[in-house]
Amino acid sequence: MKFINLIKIIVTSCFLFLTSCMQSFDDLNLSKNNSISIDKNTNGIVALKEVFDSSVEKIPTLTAVGYAVVSSQPGRTQAQKRLMAIRSSRMSAMRELAEQIHGIQVDSNTTVIDLMVQNDTFRAVVKGVIRGAKTVRINPTGKDTYETVLEIDRDMMMALLRNARRS
Repeated sequence: MKFINLIKIIVTSCFLFLTSCMQSFDDLNLSKNNSISIDKNTNGIVALKEVFDSSVEKIPTLTAVGYAVVSSQPGRTQAQKRLMAIRSSRMSAMRELAEQIHGIQVDSNTTVIDLMVQNDTFRAVVKGVIRGAKTVRINPTGKDTYETVLEIDRDMMMALLRNARRS
């Protein structure tokens, strides 16, 4: 008698377990090749995994744009200030390329006193080596601003990746 009651409890427990599992399977869809595609709640994770698993052949040409204002540059003459603005806009574009390739580190600090925010600071740091960036164009945009466009093509990215793997 006790054995039959034990079996009934086990069967009931298994039934409840399986019905609760079936509800979680509602979020999953099977595709034609029997692989599991995940519901929209985890699409971000899947997309991130695809980026990390992708090969360099899928990486497009990276493009970055930098701007600088002529009047805020150091220099004695207008020509010197213009050259410094061109250089500064190029460095700004290099920084943007480094952000795209190596990422950006963000640090923040918030001070709360008596449940009120007193101080909120953010700091962004970009570190990385950029090699082989080609200058696409340097244009004046308006009377006082320069724009520089840089790019790194897929072949250069493959070479950088090969060198990084050797290190």
